[in-house]
Amino acid sequence: METLRTLYDETEPYDSGYIRVSPVHELYYEQCGTPNGKPVVFLHGGPGAGLTTDYRRFFDPQAYRVILFEQRGAGRSKPHASLDNNTTWDLVKDIEVIREQFGIDQWLVFGGSWGSTLALAYAETHPERVRGLILRGIFLCRPREIRWFYEDSQGASAIFPEIWEQYVRIIPEAERGDMIRAYYKRLTSDDADVRLEAAQAWSNWEASALKLIPDQNLIDEFNEPEMAIALARIECHYFVNNCFFETDNYLIENIDRIRHIPGVIVHGRYDIVCPAMNAWDLHRAWPEATLNFIPNAGHSVTEPGITDALVRATDSFR
Repeated sequence: METLRTLYDETEPYDSGYIRVSPVHELYYEQCGTPNGKPVVFLHGGPGAGLTTDYRRFFDPQAYRVILFEQRGAGRSKPHASLDNNTTWDLVKDIEVIREQFGIDQWLVFGGSWGSTLALAYAETHPERVRGLILRGIFLCRPREIRWFYEDSQGASAIFPEIWEQYVRIIPEAERGDMIRAYYKRLTSDDADVRLEAAQAWSNWEASALKLIPDQNLIDEFNEPEMAIALARIECHYFVNNCFFETDNYLIENIDRIRHIPGVIVHGRYDIVCPAMNAWDLHRAWPEATLNFIPNAGHSVTEPGITDALVRATDSFR
């Protein structure tokens, strides 16, 4: 049996700082690896989740120039948890600002979960700038996907009923017919305590379902106030606005724009946050991409089988 690939060694950025992308927003960025290596941009999840140091380690540091940044309102980007001028299309423009600022003509685009959504939106808008796509935990931001995880009492809630109960508990029964809107009301409240209670309930629900075997350390990280506020506010803002897509199936409808781009799709078989059907639907529309279902994994990028498949994918584009 082949040994599973693991992350590359820990690495520090050779460059980091802030890029102003609008009158409101400054984005934190890092560059790692080799300055004259093949460029790759890492798109994190959420939206609003920010970066971890392990994200640098999916790429051979001798081969790649790795550019990571925290999207509007996320992590160290300023202003924290801001919803102003924060849309999918603003983020697509930001990726172009970063590409131009660093003098890159074409790059590999790597994104997981919401990062896969953003990677597809970016590639479909600027296909000439993308030399390859590595996508994990596919999220196409269709209403039925959001209903499955955040609304439907027979969706993900059927797998984690005891955690679902905690998620719905803070919403009065009369408002439970539209959980996203009920949460949005609280996450945008003028009362900081109301915002934090909603953010931690939202983030706890998401973190509890991320891995095949729930990870208490990860759940605790997601419940940390700064992380919870940014993640919950920004996610809910996007979801209440259909992720700012014109149609319910926008990314699939526009797949012809990227059909020529080499792609790898990695998806955990037991992903509860973004069910395997998302990856299958994408692959059916885009059969030219390679699809890898990981038989013993959920949604998290840190699960061994997913890490293995992603490191092999990045190596294949060296």
